[in-house]
Amino acid sequence: MTSFAPDSIVLNRKLPLWYQVSQSLRASILGRSSRDPLRLPTEEQLAAHYGVSVLTMRQALKELEDEGLINRHRRRGTFIEPDAQRGAPVRLLGSVDAIVAQQSGMTTELLGHGSVPVPSELAEYFPDLVEVATYHRLRGDEETGEPTNHARNYVRPELAERIDRRDLVRWPMTKVLRDIVGADISRITDTVQARLADPETARLLRVPLLSPILHYTGVAYDETGRVLDVAVIHYRGDRFSFTVTLDAT
Repeated sequence: MTSFAPDSIVLNRKLPLWYQVSQSLRASILGRSSRDPLRLPTEEQLAAHYGVSVLTMRQALKELEDEGLINRHRRRGTFIEPDAQRGAPVRLLGSVDAIVAQQSGMTTELLGHGSVPVPSELAEYFPDLVEVATYHRLRGDEETGEPTNHARNYVRPELAERIDRRDLVRWPMTKVLRDIVGADISRITDTVQARLADPETARLLRVPLLSPILHYTGVAYDETGRVLDVAVIHYRGDRFSFTVTLDAT
């Protein structure tokens, strides 16, 4: 039987390996095509794929099993749960793969794209640019079709030239930039604020005007500190929560 083929990652030794593996595998599962097989490779095969021990792999799989994304059956193997809930909270420990995982697993509609003058509120991030490429997307629950968030990304023009818009329907922008375009994303700074839905957000997310939403800003940097992408996302307040864990060491 053909097994599902997860993406590969470069592990960061400063973060728990099981956590990085679980988040990478989670993103692969949520971003899979409906044509992909549901059976996962064996623990040993997955451990070899990620370059970790079998014990680390088991801990990562347990995390996904607890979340309801996979089912493990003795002697039969491990299978992706096709009806798993996609809006579960995600623990963010500082991994870019955690951001990819958090953004994955939804239907996506590209509402528009093009070049715009750098918005005044983003000028500090793009001091060397006059214009940036922008992409506006609406994401929704695969099962119900209910909208969950709408996102605008502001991307450096030289990177946008290499983006295939079809990839943005399947994958989060972070994954497209890092894994398809080849951008060197070294860190992402997240800011989450509580706000009230403006008319556009209320219409797109189908919520009452001035209802609570989560306003997320994610700024992706390369290793030189240059900003590659700014994501501005409005989440329905009743569909998402964020937990951030800080390591004291």
